[in-house]
Amino acid sequence: MTGSGGSTRWQPGPDRDRAERPTAGAEARPAARPARRPVVRRRPGWAGVVVAVLFYVASFTPSLIPRSWLVQSLAAGVTAAAGYGVGAILGRVARRCGLRPGPAAVRRAWLLLVPLGVAAVVAVTVRSVHWQGDARRSVGMAPGLVWWQWLLVPFAALLICALLVASARSLRLGTRTLARPLERLVPRPWALTVAAAVAVVVVVGVVQGFLLRGLVNLVESSASLTNGTTSKGIARPLLPTLSGSPSSLESWSSLGKNGRDFVGHASTRAQISAFTGAPAQDPVRVYVGLESSATLRGRADLAVRELERTGAFRRKVLVVFGSTGSGWVNESLAKPLEYMYGGDSAAVALQYSFLPSWLSFLTESEAAVAGSALFDAVYAHWSALPAGERPQLLVSGESLGSYATEGAFDGELARMTARSDGALLVGPTLRNPMWERLGKDRDPGTPLWLPVYRDGRTVRYARRGGDFGRPAGAVWDAPRIVYLQNGSDPVTWWSPDLLTSRPQWLVGPKAPDVSPGMRWYPIVTFWQVTCDLAAADSVPAGYGHRFGSLPVAAWAAVTRPPGWTGEDTARLEEALERKQDEQDEQDEQDEQDEQDERKE
Repeated sequence: MTGSGGSTRWQPGPDRDRAERPTAGAEARPAARPARRPVVRRRPGWAGVVVAVLFYVASFTPSLIPRSWLVQSLAAGVTAAAGYGVGAILGRVARRCGLRPGPAAVRRAWLLLVPLGVAAVVAVTVRSVHWQGDARRSVGMAPGLVWWQWLLVPFAALLICALLVASARSLRLGTRTLARPLERLVPRPWALTVAAAVAVVVVVGVVQGFLLRGLVNLVESSASLTNGTTSKGIARPLLPTLSGSPSSLESWSSLGKNGRDFVGHASTRAQISAFTGAPAQDPVRVYVGLESSATLRGRADLAVRELERTGAFRRKVLVVFGSTGSGWVNESLAKPLEYMYGGDSAAVALQYSFLPSWLSFLTESEAAVAGSALFDAVYAHWSALPAGERPQLLVSGESLGSYATEGAFDGELARMTARSDGALLVGPTLRNPMWERLGKDRDPGTPLWLPVYRDGRTVRYARRGGDFGRPAGAVWDAPRIVYLQNGSDPVTWWSPDLLTSRPQWLVGPKAPDVSPGMRWYPIVTFWQVTCDLAAADSVPAGYGHRFGSLPVAAWAAVTRPPGWTGEDTARLEEALERKQDEQDEQDEQDEQDEQDERKE
C-alpha cells in the first residue's frame, strides 16, 4: 500500500510471506563463494612479493662489470620478476600442502612485509653505491656515480617487473581460457596440460618465428648495410702484398667493412723501420670477404691463391686468424708480429658472416667450420713445401675467433701442437671445447681464472705480462700455446650453468679484477653476467673483454723472435698503445662530426 508521502509500507501477503520464509533445506546449502578477480588483475601474492624483494636485493650485489643506472634498472626489474615467479610457485605448493594461514595472519604478514620490504629496497639502493664503487675500482675505474640517477632505479625496476608479471599473468589467463572447453572432454589435469603445451608452442613460435626472426632480420639488414661501408681513413691499398689492391685476386668491394679495415691498417715498411731502426719489408695481409664465393671452400681456396700470389709462404711467419661473426680481426693481435719480424710476416683471414658476434653465437654454428676450412686449405699447401722453406705456421683468434681457431683442430690440443707452430687465443667463450677441457684438467690448487695446466709445459694462461713465467722455473716446450683471459670478462665466464650451480671461478680466491663482494646466487648471477655482456668493452684495457697491448708480450713468448728483448716488448707496447689512443680519439671525433652533421 502506498501512503500520501509516496513511500511503500510493508503489507502481509502470500507472495511477501513466501519471499521472506526460508525454503526447506536452505540452511544446509553452502554460501555462494565470492567472485574471484581475473588472474591479470589479482593482487600480488605475499610469497611472490617476498621472494621478488629478495631477488631484487640480490641483483644489486657486485657483478663482473660496473653498471650504469639504466642497466641496473633492467637487471633489477627482470630479476625481481623472476623472483616473483619463484615465490608464486612456492606459495602455491604450500597451499596444496595445506598451509593456509587465516585472514588475520595474512594481514599481519602484509603489515610486516611492507615496511621491511621498503626498507630493504632503500637500504640496498644506498648500499649499491658502495658496491658499484668497489666494482669500478676492481677494473681500474674511478668510483664516482651520479646519485640522483641511482635513485631512479627502484621506480624503473618496479615498472619493468610489473610489466613482466602482467605478461606472465596474461599468458596464464590464456592457458586457463583454452583449458575450459577441454574440461568437458577430458579430466581437468589433462585439459590444463594440453592447454599449457599449446601455450608453450604458441609462445615459442611467436618468439622464434616472429620476435627473434624479426630481430635477426633487422640486425642482418643493418649488418649487411654496414658491411658495405668503409671506415674513415681507410683507402684502397696499392701495395701488391695486400688483398684488395690492383694486383689482388680479391676486389676491394668484396672485402666487406672489416676486411677493408684489416688490410687498410697493415703496417708499412716505413713504420716498422722507424721502430726497429733497420730495413723492413711490407707485411702481407690476405683477406677474403663473404661475397667472394658462395661457399666456405671456395673462399678458403681463394685465400690460398692470394697467399701464393703475395709470396706469403716465403715469409718467416704466417698467421691464420679466426675471425668473429662479422669478420673482425683485432689489430692488437695482427700488428705485433709485423714489427717483431721486420715486416717479414703474413696474415690471412676470411669472413663467414656479417652478423655481430653475439648474434652469430646464438643463431649460427659456422665459426668452427669456417676456421677448419681456412686452416685446412692453408695447411695442405704449407705442408707440401720443403721443411726448410716453410714459414712458422701460427694460429690466433679473439672471442668467437678463438672458438673458430679451436674448431680447426677439432678442439684437440694434441692436434693443434702437431699441425701448428704456436697459438695465441684471446678471450675464449663457453663454446671453446679445448679451453673448457684444459680448465677442467688444470693442476690441483690453481684457480680457473688463471690455471696451470701440466706445469705449463705446453699451455700457459695470462692476464698480465708477468704471468707467462708461471709456474716459475718450469720448462715451456715448443710449440707454445697461450690463452689470454681476464677474471672480469663476462664473455669468457657466461654460461647457462650459472642458473643453478656455483661457477669454479667464484670458488676460492677471486681474480684481482673481480669485486671482492661478488657472490653467486641461483638465477640472479646468471642474469647479472648476462647484463655484463653488454658492457664487456666499456672498461679500461686489461679488464673485461679488453686486453690492450698484452698480445705483444704473448706473441713474444710464443714465437721468441731472434734478437727480440724485453725492452723491445715494452717499447712496442707503448708505441701501439699510443697509436690506439690516437685512433680512439679520431673515432670519437668522427662520431661527433657525424652527430653534428645530423643536427644540421
